[in-house]
Amino acid sequence: MRTITSSGGKEEIVTARRAESSDAPEISNLILPSTKDVFGRLNVIYLLEKANLAVTLNNANNEVIAHAAFLDYPNLDLVDQACWEPWLHNNYNIDKCTPLNTLFMHLFVARPDFCIGSSKEIVRTVFNAVTELHYIFLFAPVGSTLEPALAAVFEPVETLQTSNTDYMAFVCHRHRHCPVLHIRRARVEDHDDLIPIFAQQTDKLGSTYGDYFLAELIEAQDEDNHAAVCESEGKAVGFISLSGDINVKLLNECFELGPYHGLHKPHPDDILDQPSEPIHRSESVISQDTSTICLQDPDLKVHTVELFNVYIATDTKQADILDLSSADRDSRRESVVSDVSELNSDYSSTENTEKVRTVVYKGALNAFCIQLFVIDEKYEMRGNPHAHGENIQTLCRWHPRCRINPRVSVLQGSNTDYCTTVPSVIFFLYYRSVDFLPYIFKLYPDRAFCIITVPKLAPEFPLLQSFVRAVPYHTSTLSQELYIVHRSGLLKKFCVRLARSSDKTGVESLVNKLSLQDAVLEDLDMYCQARRDPDGTPVQAFVAEVLDQIVGILIIRNEEDIDYIRSHYNIENFIYFSHHTMEEHGQLLHFALNPIFQHYAKHFFKEALRLSHRSSLYYRVYPSHEDVKNAYAHSLTSALNCMVPVRPRRQIVYPLDELGIDAPSRRISKDQVTYALNHINRKLTLEPKVTINARIVVVGASDTGISFLEVLAFCPHLRFNNITLISTHGLPGGCSDYSENKTFLATSYCYSDKDYALLSLRSWINVVVGKMQGIDRAAKHVLVSDDRKVPYDHLILCTGQQYQVPCPTGIDINQLSTNRDIAIRTGQRYTGPVPSNLFTLNDDRDCLKTYNWLQHNFVHSEGNAVLFGSTIDVYTTLETMLSLGITASRIHLVQPPLDDTVSCFNNFEVERAVEEAVRRAGVTVHHNCVLAQWNDGEDTEPITSVSFTTDTKPFKLPCSVFINFYKKGIDYDAFKAINDAFLVYDGRLVIDTAFHTNDPTIRAAGPLTKFARRYHADQWTHSNFNSKEVGFQLAAVILPFFDPTLEWVADPPVEFDRLIPMYRGAKVQGRCGKLPGGYHYLHASKPGIGTPLAAQMSQSKYGREIVTGSSENGNYFRLHLNQYNEVETITCLSLKPFPASNYLCLYGENEQLLNGLCDRFDEGLISDFYSYFKESWCLAIFHDRFMDFKQEVLQIMASRQNPDSPSFAEIAQQIVDEELSLSEEPKQYLRRTAEECNIRKPVERSTLNYLKYNRCHLPMYALPGLI
Repeated sequence: MRTITSSGGKEEIVTARRAESSDAPEISNLILPSTKDVFGRLNVIYLLEKANLAVTLNNANNEVIAHAAFLDYPNLDLVDQACWEPWLHNNYNIDKCTPLNTLFMHLFVARPDFCIGSSKEIVRTVFNAVTELHYIFLFAPVGSTLEPALAAVFEPVETLQTSNTDYMAFVCHRHRHCPVLHIRRARVEDHDDLIPIFAQQTDKLGSTYGDYFLAELIEAQDEDNHAAVCESEGKAVGFISLSGDINVKLLNECFELGPYHGLHKPHPDDILDQPSEPIHRSESVISQDTSTICLQDPDLKVHTVELFNVYIATDTKQADILDLSSADRDSRRESVVSDVSELNSDYSSTENTEKVRTVVYKGALNAFCIQLFVIDEKYEMRGNPHAHGENIQTLCRWHPRCRINPRVSVLQGSNTDYCTTVPSVIFFLYYRSVDFLPYIFKLYPDRAFCIITVPKLAPEFPLLQSFVRAVPYHTSTLSQELYIVHRSGLLKKFCVRLARSSDKTGVESLVNKLSLQDAVLEDLDMYCQARRDPDGTPVQAFVAEVLDQIVGILIIRNEEDIDYIRSHYNIENFIYFSHHTMEEHGQLLHFALNPIFQHYAKHFFKEALRLSHRSSLYYRVYPSHEDVKNAYAHSLTSALNCMVPVRPRRQIVYPLDELGIDAPSRRISKDQVTYALNHINRKLTLEPKVTINARIVVVGASDTGISFLEVLAFCPHLRFNNITLISTHGLPGGCSDYSENKTFLATSYCYSDKDYALLSLRSWINVVVGKMQGIDRAAKHVLVSDDRKVPYDHLILCTGQQYQVPCPTGIDINQLSTNRDIAIRTGQRYTGPVPSNLFTLNDDRDCLKTYNWLQHNFVHSEGNAVLFGSTIDVYTTLETMLSLGITASRIHLVQPPLDDTVSCFNNFEVERAVEEAVRRAGVTVHHNCVLAQWNDGEDTEPITSVSFTTDTKPFKLPCSVFINFYKKGIDYDAFKAINDAFLVYDGRLVIDTAFHTNDPTIRAAGPLTKFARRYHADQWTHSNFNSKEVGFQLAAVILPFFDPTLEWVADPPVEFDRLIPMYRGAKVQGRCGKLPGGYHYLHASKPGIGTPLAAQMSQSKYGREIVTGSSENGNYFRLHLNQYNEVETITCLSLKPFPASNYLCLYGENEQLLNGLCDRFDEGLISDFYSYFKESWCLAIFHDRFMDFKQEVLQIMASRQNPDSPSFAEIAQQIVDEELSLSEEPKQYLRRTAEECNIRKPVERSTLNYLKYNRCHLPMYALPGLI
């Protein structure tokens, strides 16, 4: 926050922020006639949509005080946006402006009394936000007069005599508002100036190294150790200490430094074990051979600068690093990651790492490090009218309950980590800290790299904007990040232009280690020869050039499927679609950029958009199994950190036959190869992300864990570099051979294979394939299979519950024992070897393994299959086995005694239909059976017979395969890890309402957990709720630690401290394939404790049930409406497939919204709900934005026409609570009240806007003016 002063002396506290579309009305109100004289007539919404940077000043009342919009081309119609640079140089006396250092003001408005102060504050904000910016231009018609606010910050530019332009140019220089720092060598006399700065930041350095450590540091300067200060008015206000002595061996052991030649200079005797095969994926895609580029510093000394190449060896073996399964490696092969940091996600073993670590570098050290950096946070620079350090706090020790502030950091390293002197400590003050870099490189003229270490829990700061994050090895347990900047990274001659045929050699050198280099070169040739791809779609190629060397390439094509993208992805979260023409959308095909210039990636995009006259680009990430099949599976991009992931939209399942010509366009409803979408537009090119390096480890790929990861991955303004998932089989959804006829398990409808493809979480997280074996809370790491260690800062346990291998009682059935004769101990765990023909199915990988075994060893042979369990999965597996051609007489369904009185279906009609189908199929069913022995207690490999006891007499079955669904429980390895770590365990892992365990850095969620006993809610656990919703809430609790835009959630009041949260989402179970008899099944109900249906229906406030059809006819559909006539339970059993995702939208809706469902049913107008919900009227309810529309209507009803009178919603609530005595029917009273409150027209207008805005999905609705 800043204080500005009006012309009358009034002070106002203002906050500068990026403008939002909601600011448009207030901005428009500030436009004056003088504004139009300078900027012309403007559409504010359109300008906000196309501006690269738009800044708004708000006062304490959140009112817009001032606004300015900046674009990367002049505000002149007579100049093509792609050609302004030569035009500017030909008409005005200015030659240093380039697209990198220049922006153009297209609008400035302010309240008249604060206009001058506002203009200065906005300009200061813009220069601080854009580090490379040095010039802001403004063009005005000749003869017009700048208003005082603009004249205060702009000065005229001389027009050349040869110019024939009718516009005057004005320029605002950076140095007048944010001057470049003056850096000089530190002297002992600076000690007294610097000590107070250190004292106000931290006392740790003095207590550790003594009171005179700073003076000793300054005196110790030599050719390897330097110190410099930032000076203003003869006073040292900032300090930096550098060392050329680096523990480079440790660095190479912990980080992938092959791209930087191990921080050594090339030497003829270097031993480099390069990969024999092309790399699979690379963040920075340049050739392995070194090339040279000439850098000329201000002192005219010429240095040879080596541009090193990044390569990733892929010849690996399964060894002592965190593994990815081959399937996961393949699934990530085309994965798009945001920066060099994500290259580690692709490593699957250590041979690659060992190769890098065993290389021999003979050359001299080629790097130096920053040891200490501090700037006075209270000092005001002369010529800079603001206190740079205002509102800067110091974060000396990060704690889980401390909110991360992206503008705050005290970075502390270890004395033994990298440098031989004091630890790496950095204090961030303001954005000009990058001005130190040119000076410090002069101190080491023979070294090309500068490095700096940053604690993982510290936020990134502006100095690092010019650095590249080094890739840590999976074996690295260091708590610090390494950042590297190359001397060439300071070059400002970064030119982007259209590619030419002569660029092919440079591009070949750039991409010659890419596995898809041929695709890049082919598309480049295609552009150079025809400007179009084979199907006629226009293609454009751009290259980035530094001192005549190609350092980057970007290839795009027209986006021909923009209607499909708009309808299937939430792209309108980022753009107003109506303000972008079809030609302004482009598809990113290839992106490659030298890592030395990675900090220019967004500028590369910004220039490509400007030169191509586009406003948006889209990049698609396909599932790995679609790479070969799809022609648009292009080379990988290193620019995902510049882009934002776009959430997929839930689609309506249309009854196309019933709709006929009213169905959506084929462009909308067509089936395409599923892909994840990433996006960048003009507004995002100058919008930074908050980088989070904290190590977040999630154990378990359950629905809860996946939904938690989804929220983190899809935060558009956050970039998580160190999210790791530990899972037995890696990320789900990557099993391309898994199809419907192999579907053994029921589904929760949380995530499907298509959902995983749409999310592409593999692009954002690291995956460790293995099981959690232990947790070291002191060292903060998770021990995984084979003694591998995964360090964490935040540990999230979401292992859920799985079917466990049953433990036989060991009873000899020859003694004719019954269940009454034995004590059934449910907690027993089987510890023997698992027989090879015993299968316990918990996920798709288990199902695929079972399917393959059945095909090779059972389907075409003799023998019996025993299915053991009483869950819905037993029935779905039974139907799958029958569909494989296994004779029903060979299958025995053995059901153990129920633990409670609630069956898996909890619906008599469904149970009867399924049991009858099983009987008709000829499957033998055994009830109330307890497993006694395998193979009569002899060797169990393989199982040939299985014995059970029952309530009457025991029996024995020959068995060729035993498929187990007996009981779900917590995995023993997970339990042992939790218990050995002294986390409170009481049958399940104990948590509080904020997901905390007894360790503040460890949280847990899902069926693994239970609430602490102090809540007195032992029957309620996360198992009673929708797992996806629980994961979302877990993320909502975690995000305030990292997201500066979120307010910290306060602890609940004392009276609510013992209440558990109640989630609202439906608890769903269903079937991907079929139940016995060919039935398709869906059941969604309100979260709650399992209660038999008969007991529920006997309650006085149960509501009513409405049923159409019957199981015999294969069209059973049951709705349960609660006492408020809201849909609370949905049960479908049908012989025909039905749109389950549509029906789930009915949950929680009032029957009146469903076209007066109760009245119509009672009048006999509804005989089949399947047909009823195919009618076109209900499709708007199935739309993914219907909930937003409902919320808008609720806001209208909650608004008050008169502050002294209640709103319509309040009146309705009073009627429900019987607080009003009415002389008429409540419905009539509400209708009359609605007219009096004047809500009818706003609701109608909102309804029409909803239908109009979503016309692409809802063309079956008639709108006014249609006829």
